Amino acid sequence: MKGIFFSIGRAKLAVGAFLIVSAAIAGMVPCSAEEIFVSIGTGELGGVYYLVGKAICKVAGPELRAQGIRCSPETTPGSVYNIGAVQSGELEFAIVQSDVQFAATAGLGVWKGNLVSELRSVLSLYPELVTVIARADANIHSFADLAGKKINIGSQGTGTRATWEAITSVLGQRQDEHLMDLKAGETTAALCHGTIDANLLVVGHPSPLVSNQIAACPCNFVTIAGPLADKLLGAHPIYVRGSIPTKFYGLTGDVPTLGSLATLVTSVSANPRVVAAMARAILNHIDELRTLHPALAGLSAEQMITQGLTAPLHPAAAGVYKEFGLMK
Repeated sequence: MKGIFFSIGRAKLAVGAFLIVSAAIAGMVPCSAEEIFVSIGTGELGGVYYLVGKAICKVAGPELRAQGIRCSPETTPGSVYNIGAVQSGELEFAIVQSDVQFAATAGLGVWKGNLVSELRSVLSLYPELVTVIARADANIHSFADLAGKKINIGSQGTGTRATWEAITSVLGQRQDEHLMDLKAGETTAALCHGTIDANLLVVGHPSPLVSNQIAACPCNFVTIAGPLADKLLGAHPIYVRGSIPTKFYGLTGDVPTLGSLATLVTSVSANPRVVAAMARAILNHIDELRTLHPALAGLSAEQMITQGLTAPLHPAAAGVYKEFGLMK
């Protein structure tokens, strides 16, 4: 590295490098001191949450960096963990299922009697569908067929497990001796080897995990429809009807099910400047974001700021949407 050299007698001091090092040691380098690092809690590595968090930081990153903000996607166990981490301040932002967001703000499920009043919505992202994959020889075609079967319902901290508990609280279909709490990466081998008969997921499509399972051994999707779906929708209006797009997996005939939305959340105590910068950067780059994952292809600014947001909007995000003419 070239410095500015002063001669003292015959000695020459490379003080350019020396001054930089000294300033860094003293904490005097302005650009580093002013940077704000923010993390987006996602899910397991390679899952749709992680891929979407990575996409957000990719498209929003340059605009955020110009304001001294660094964005990083962080792997986590999933939605339930993410809400706790946002509440504690461990994470600045997180992606969570809208039904899990609803349970947290209403004090239901794992938050019974201890609602999360600090949670704030930023925007919603894409539909997430309750997706049940069964081994072909297990003879499971509808949700009712799961009775008495060995089912993976997801590990602690995942939104999938919270969704299972919400569903079974309505249907009364709890046979805990048959339930497994495997991590996502363990489920394909477990399904194909007969350790489980079915695997429950709540995901956006296409999902790498679903692709792997469908390809690994003979499997079929399980429907959630008819009176059973009506009962669930009546008890949990946060859910909506949807269809698993099987074309992504080389199959035909979409599968009826229920779903919610993936949402980006933060805390009421989050830095308003950072929340506004994140909301603005995402809206400014929606077109690019749509191209980075098929689950994001249908993004619409109007829907992103209104649908699936059961926690109150963070005031800084609301200010941006008014700025864009999307809200009054």
